[in-house]
Amino acid sequence: MSSRSAASEKRPGFFSQLRSLFTFTRAEFGWLSWALVVVTLLGIGVGVLVGFLVPPAALWSILLWAVTGLMFGLLGAMILMTRLSTRAMYRKLDGVPGGAGHVLSTSLGRKWVGSDMPVGVNPKTQDAVYRVIGRGGVVIVAEGARGRLTRLVNDEKMKVQRVASGVPITVIHLGHGEGEVEIAKLSSTIRSLPKSVDRATMAAVIKRVDSVSQSVTSLPIPKGVDPTKARAPRPR
Repeated sequence: MSSRSAASEKRPGFFSQLRSLFTFTRAEFGWLSWALVVVTLLGIGVGVLVGFLVPPAALWSILLWAVTGLMFGLLGAMILMTRLSTRAMYRKLDGVPGGAGHVLSTSLGRKWVGSDMPVGVNPKTQDAVYRVIGRGGVVIVAEGARGRLTRLVNDEKMKVQRVASGVPITVIHLGHGEGEVEIAKLSSTIRSLPKSVDRATMAAVIKRVDSVSQSVTSLPIPKGVDPTKARAPRPR
């Protein structure tokens, strides 16, 4: 019984993940197949050219350099597909309720502590507020119509200020308007904040804020793209 369950929970292999990554990315960029072929051929072409230019220009040397160029071409194709898959993921998450939580919980690394669940939410409008804490202080991410988020944002700021006085609080509104941050730039914007608290203070702030936070158990997600499934699979 245990062996069957272990087999069913076994992670997909490298080529299976690679195929999933390709399928996911091509759905957004239809020209992906041609781009990968071109990059690979360019790598081979550069390798052959180097083989002719570097003495001795023998057949074995040209073939060796061609194989080397093929390896570099495949590497370049993998890098291209990975970057395009990230762009495809952000496109699917853009404007989808819950998308900010997915980015905050998967793209910030260990230096920031956040959750994919909002700390404040309006069930009727699906406007939500998220919070992450790191060396840059406390960041409140507002997802939804900016005008309707004022109360949720202010409530969260007051909650943090009560238990973490003096710690910088940064408010980020997701969107494409003036003063707003696109979801594709959310993680890089947070990581670029200057370090203003040490590790001990950060740990203390996390405990204090969590102690006064009300857990939100669910966020209504409309039919369509599920943010939890929009993450581009990456080959291991």
